[in-house]
Amino acid sequence: MNTHSPRAAPNSAGRSRFEDLVRIVTAAGVIEGSLAVPPEAVGAVIFAHGSGSSRHSPRNRFVAEVLHRAGLATLLADLLTAEEERQDAVTAEYRFDIRLLAERLSDVTDWMTLTCAKHDFRYGYFGASTGAAAALIAATSQPSIAAIVSRGGRPDLAGASLMRVQAATLFLVGGLDVEVIELNRTAYSKLQQASARELRIIPGATHLFSEPGTLEQVAQMAAEWFVRHLSPTTHVAAP
Repeated sequence: MNTHSPRAAPNSAGRSRFEDLVRIVTAAGVIEGSLAVPPEAVGAVIFAHGSGSSRHSPRNRFVAEVLHRAGLATLLADLLTAEEERQDAVTAEYRFDIRLLAERLSDVTDWMTLTCAKHDFRYGYFGASTGAAAALIAATSQPSIAAIVSRGGRPDLAGASLMRVQAATLFLVGGLDVEVIELNRTAYSKLQQASARELRIIPGATHLFSEPGTLEQVAQMAAEWFVRHLSPTTHVAAP
């Protein structure tokens, strides 16, 4: 298992000044990720990308930068190996394999918790589209996951796992994404074990939140949710 130690990096080519490229060994092969640990980080967020996306997703990288400014470490990792990505680009056979993506996300979480063990972080998942379902499933077997945010997600694809999610969960959906709103409402009703749950509709936004100002709202809401539920001061035991 790779135990790469993060270090500060110069800000270039759109990369965070804290960012390192990492290689994560899984049973299927090596996957790559972008790890950023700002000074005095209070928690860490692992991204689960949507169908056909990767760690280079400009939307997720934008959200990651906002999380950095809020004092959160991030890991944007490809959930497929290079060979799987090449195959998926032709056949699309992996991008909707939610169970596979959830297993890979769990592998990434194990790597992240080991690599950042010295920080004693609480962890969260940020899932987009089908990645949100993978995050919800993975969270049921990862006790270190304390919070989840879904951006335009398909949580309905998590199936029965929804009833076992204990992490604080926030669903963010575009107000014009009518079909996905209903899918999120149905999934939300099944989050009976979650320590906290909210469903927020972003007015005037479509599925990709490409309208001016809407992705900024998503990023800010996600940052506030993660800081609230991952910050160590939030979880100090009562005297």
